[in-house]
Amino acid sequence: MNTTSIITVVAILVLFGIVLGIGSFVRRRNNKNFQAQYGEEYNLSVKKMGSEKKAQAELRGREKHMQTMDIRSLTDAEQEQYHTEWAAVQSDFVNEPGKAIGAADHLIMEVMQLRNYPVSDFNQRAADVSIRYPELVKEYRAAREIAIKNTDQKATTEEMRQAMISYRSLFERLVGTSTVG
Repeated sequence: MNTTSIITVVAILVLFGIVLGIGSFVRRRNNKNFQAQYGEEYNLSVKKMGSEKKAQAELRGREKHMQTMDIRSLTDAEQEQYHTEWAAVQSDFVNEPGKAIGAADHLIMEVMQLRNYPVSDFNQRAADVSIRYPELVKEYRAAREIAIKNTDQKATTEEMRQAMISYRSLFERLVGTSTVG
């Protein structure tokens, strides 16, 4: 092998190493970006989908789905109405926690529907929440599981309290700040 051939082979190997290094860097950066944006939802998607690449594709698909939706804000009057309804649900929790959890679940769904989220399928609602409010989706899923468990009267008071806290966090983000007192 002559010197020119050796230099060519070495140059190709170095170039190949650089390309691999850049690819690895880009993958790590993408993973970190998705992790930063979606947190635990990204980890759950990786686990469910079996790979980071598939999880990222799934989350990108959810993002595209959200872009096609015409999510609207609530009017001041609607915000006030829902804050009043939420206060009643919270008050009911003291005497009838099971009933209040069901009402909270229903109120979240009602607000989502009014804002133009599709609500017929819980998994789709959770997927939509995961894009708009990734920090809340895990708690929303847990609250929903407790609400379902509660329909069979198997949820403990502490579980229902946790569900109520989770529902309240999502409710506050969906409805926004009250304009009155």
